[in-house]
Amino acid sequence: MNKSNSWFTKQQLMRFSPLLLMLIFPVLGALYQLVNGPAERVYSLMTPIDEAIPFIKYFALPYGVWIFYIYVCIVYFFFKDRKSYYKSLLIYTVCAMTCYGIYLVFQTTVPRPVIIGNDVFSDLVRYIYNRDLPFNCFPSIHCFSSYMVMRMILTSPARNRLNTTLICGMSLLIIISTLFMKQHVILDVVSGIALVEVYNLLIKAIPALVRSRRTAKQARGFGA
Repeated sequence: MNKSNSWFTKQQLMRFSPLLLMLIFPVLGALYQLVNGPAERVYSLMTPIDEAIPFIKYFALPYGVWIFYIYVCIVYFFFKDRKSYYKSLLIYTVCAMTCYGIYLVFQTTVPRPVIIGNDVFSDLVRYIYNRDLPFNCFPSIHCFSSYMVMRMILTSPARNRLNTTLICGMSLLIIISTLFMKQHVILDVVSGIALVEVYNLLIKAIPALVRSRRTAKQARGFGA
């Protein structure tokens, strides 16, 4: 009986061990703090459209739950579509590291409004503002990661009407919240989405290129 239980436990540990890859998130979070500050020169990418977008404190709620939402989506992929799980972790990591590199050489900021009021949403906005300095804006990590999980579910064999609606709806809400919270500008959003698309293409292209070269090499070998 004990032997059976031990075997069962080992099997379960092996099954769930890929979740340990999510430990990359606290590592990336620590690296984020190293670049979250003003550089010698800080740029603004505000446009007249950004200036016209109103501040709406109620968007603090979807903005604030962002990282927990990303965790839930990635764990969901682990159980429902293992390929999307690994791909999500890879794209998130390379996109985050690319963002950090950009922050080091091209630091941007977004002017924040003065928060008036003592209601729960005003307090939540103040908490978010105090916790996250007004830097590291271009590209937006909130936007690239939210768009990433949305793109994953749209191409996943595990997709259905319910999970597609929930993930796409929440991702779009978070992306929009970055603008209404005055945490990001339109160019931050666009660049975050573009980053995911670029790396998604590379992830597809590199294996195809390797296979093509391998096939060509084998063909030359047969010809010899």
